[in-house]
Amino acid sequence: MARRDERGGPGRDRNNAGEDRENELVEKLVHINRVAATVKGGRRFSFAALMVVGDQKGRVGFGHGKAREVPEAIRKATEEAKKTMIRVPLRESRTLHHDGNGRWGAGKVMVRAAPPGTGVIAGGPMRAVLETLGVQDVVGKSTGSSNPYNMVRATFEALKVQSSPRQVANKRGKKVGDIIGRRNDGASAPDAIEG
Repeated sequence: MARRDERGGPGRDRNNAGEDRENELVEKLVHINRVAATVKGGRRFSFAALMVVGDQKGRVGFGHGKAREVPEAIRKATEEAKKTMIRVPLRESRTLHHDGNGRWGAGKVMVRAAPPGTGVIAGGPMRAVLETLGVQDVVGKSTGSSNPYNMVRATFEALKVQSSPRQVANKRGKKVGDIIGRRNDGASAPDAIEG
């Protein structure tokens, strides 16, 4: 009887809180590749996995893992992705604040903020990154290499340059209203993408 009470006690709630925080991360397998190492006795096969992890609230990370078995490669990639998460400011918790370009090697991507109801218009590795980030309305285009590793890294480069009006105001030593007010006046119409 006492044992049941211990399991249902306050300590249980604390453990669940930690598990819930881990469980809210969304993990997506972007690419898995069988790689071979030539050794004295022939070829030794192993697997390389590319994973994207995000909380769908503005944090996302990616990782690469390699192992002899697929589940172990996925586990390693997921651990690395959790360690390398970045925070991206989102507008209205659904889209990006402004357009962005990213490049990594031959991989070139463009991401653009979109009005409500657009959805995630992006393919393959870009889509995985944007969905785990929590973006609901965005247009993405890849114009370079279709290598998933380069596409994911280029997408991260495009997301790293995203800045919110609050961050811009802090850098310039102005108020947020001054920054947003200028944009709505139409002084720089191409930058104003109404959502």
